Amino acid sequence: METISTTASFGGELLRIKHRSQACDCDMIFAIYLPPQAKEKSVPVLYWLSGLTCTDENFMQKAGAQRVAAELGIAIVCPDTSPRGTDFAGEHDSYDFGSGAGFYVDATEEPWSANYKMYDYVTRELPGLVNEHFPVNGRCGISGHSMGGHGALVCYLRNPGKYLSVSAFSPICHPSDCAWGQKALSGYLGEDRNNWKPYDAALLIVDAEEKLPLLIDQGTEDDFLSDQLKPGTLEQACIANHYPLELRMQEGYDHSYFFISTFIEDHLRHHAEALL
Repeated sequence: METISTTASFGGELLRIKHRSQACDCDMIFAIYLPPQAKEKSVPVLYWLSGLTCTDENFMQKAGAQRVAAELGIAIVCPDTSPRGTDFAGEHDSYDFGSGAGFYVDATEEPWSANYKMYDYVTRELPGLVNEHFPVNGRCGISGHSMGGHGALVCYLRNPGKYLSVSAFSPICHPSDCAWGQKALSGYLGEDRNNWKPYDAALLIVDAEEKLPLLIDQGTEDDFLSDQLKPGTLEQACIANHYPLELRMQEGYDHSYFFISTFIEDHLRHHAEALL
């Protein structure tokens, strides 16, 4: 692994790390914030999955999470949102498919199946690297925004026992029933909708094997609320299956990092209750 940069922040360190990914068969970059407590002992870690068009840098630069993470003693890991450097035909043509839009699935359709294995990368390879090379204690939670909120919910629901806490901002709750999700799932997985279910939180939560408290924040002025995100669908599935969901509709907030930075402390403290 290669350290690209190291930056001091609230007594801790923010590192950007480049490594060769076996899952994605390309070089990948992730960011990790190590709180000051990590200099003396191993700490728990929160994995943050970012949204469409983002990289590992967006959350670390815009969310303002390091102050509270330093207070609590929680590391934060931010992977990239897709493989880089593959340059397939059409990969860079649109913001919601291809580069910056890996959707946290393991692609089965060519040419994407050669590199777009973001589910495997996020749930298996990256945690393995973090646990091996950094002072973390194996206790982890997961969160994310938009496409990354979808990813966080799916990774948690498909891996009972792996994560001790879960939350999301403005997640794509039912990708099988929105344009973003249908474009991505059909492109990466094919047209058979049976292959989409493992990546649809509103469908997965019906058979959830564990029921960790789920915190979701959603802005009421989010331009994507009704046609892409559809939190009501997830809420109804939770009600029907007695799943503990706290869905907070935040009046006047949109889809941006202004929204995330306003409520990120609540989420970090939500995760701290389990991780610490």
